[in-house]
Amino acid sequence: MKKKLSFKELINGSKPTLVDFSATWCGPCQAMGPILKEVVHTVGDAATVVKVDVDKNQALAQQLNVQGVPTFILYQNGKIKWRQSGMQSAHALVHILRSAINNKL
Repeated sequence: MKKKLSFKELINGSKPTLVDFSATWCGPCQAMGPILKEVVHTVGDAATVVKVDVDKNQALAQQLNVQGVPTFILYQNGKIKWRQSGMQSAHALVHILRSAINNKL
């Protein structure tokens, strides 16, 4: 059984971690579900993709100044490498993750 990592542990790893800040009431956030599954399938274990519900994690969303959902933040070694709000295509997200995997960000 895998140990559940804290947010800080997740983002401090050398593996790129894409965080999807979303909400259950947000239509575009729900539409991102299948897109994120495709991204995970494409990049495999080379990166981590996690969803964070802004309503359940209000302090974190506030701390990171997440104003709208969906908002995507890519972390690597504890640093923000990329950030974008709004819907994203699988192609765009895979490109960003592969850039981070290859240390080009």
